[in-house]
Amino acid sequence: MARTEKPLFRIAYSLYTKTRLGYIFHKKQLKRTREHYPTGHSIVCPMNINGVKILPVPILSDNYSYLVIDVASNFAVAIDPADPEIIQACLEEEGATLEAILTTHKHCPILDKQTIEVGNLRFQALFTPGHTVGHMIYVLDGEPHNSPNCLFSGDLVFLSGCGRIFEGSSSLMLSSLDVVSSLGDETLLWPGHEYAQDNLMFAASVEPNNPAIFTKLEWVLRQRHQNHCTCPSTIGEEKEYNPFLRTHSSSLHDALGIERQPSEDSTSFRSRVLEEITWNKHICLNSRGFPKIYCI
Repeated sequence: MARTEKPLFRIAYSLYTKTRLGYIFHKKQLKRTREHYPTGHSIVCPMNINGVKILPVPILSDNYSYLVIDVASNFAVAIDPADPEIIQACLEEEGATLEAILTTHKHCPILDKQTIEVGNLRFQALFTPGHTVGHMIYVLDGEPHNSPNCLFSGDLVFLSGCGRIFEGSSSLMLSSLDVVSSLGDETLLWPGHEYAQDNLMFAASVEPNNPAIFTKLEWVLRQRHQNHCTCPSTIGEEKEYNPFLRTHSSSLHDALGIERQPSEDSTSFRSRVLEEITWNKHICLNSRGFPKIYCI
């Protein structure tokens, strides 16, 4: 049986995304969080990879924007720059020139598999609907730099989590998650939110006999105790502990008490598994109060 959001939530989300009220709310949130987190919600460290500098930029209460800088040219690409003032300050501090802006949430599918080149940086845009019907992710090609690829996943995938299904369906989200799973295990994951601690605690409640979850959770707790950023992880790691990328796992099926029906094909069954995980996460969020629609 399909599980659906409460009508009030759908109304609130629609107002936030489709009217000026959302813009006004976002501006108020920016002002409030700048006051509350004058140096950002997390301590971040740039990663330098053979001529590419990746700088996570903490914004709002738990979001990340990113600056990806081609060191040779000082050209920069900004990914989801939701706070222009902070992004501009970072650009000035780095001495970099902004050449492109990549956003994840609202796009047309004609962008799928397009290549975007800035200096020595080469991104592939991949259409991944589910969180929103126009969601995109961006994969930075590591080959020219003799380094792993880097996935900037927006709200599709987080460390041990995935984005809430606002405008899509579980089957649509599953196909997008499979795009992520198809990327190389060494691919670095740079997500749109600092959700690692809560996500891993949820994963532990879903699959309590998975040691990979507790190993990663122990590390994340140490990081967050010092207010340090937890990204990047890798796709290979995520396959071990992220329940949303483990819909094929028999151990997860056993933990959830779900069995494949004789009439179900594999994709339909995995979609039902994903729906069950998502619903459990929804219940978990609501048990803590009404979730923040602007960042889930």
